[in-house]
Amino acid sequence: MMSEYTAVIKKKGKWWIGWIEEVQGVNCQEPSRDKLIETLRVTLKEALEFNKKDALIAAGPDFQVEKIAV
Repeated sequence: MMSEYTAVIKKKGKWWIGWIEEVQGVNCQEPSRDKLIETLRVTLKEALEFNKKDALIAAGPDFQVEKIAV
């Protein structure tokens, strides 16, 4: 299942900079728009995986998983 996120991007001088609107801390800077989009995608994937691992560690044993849609 793929989820969609919003990349907010702009060119600033020689650089393209961008953020993922829904996930704090996911931001990147690259010399081209295409490279920025790819780097944001990779960084977002890594951040989501780290957040998942952190949540499971924080929950400890005997946790339940519930899917929530918004």
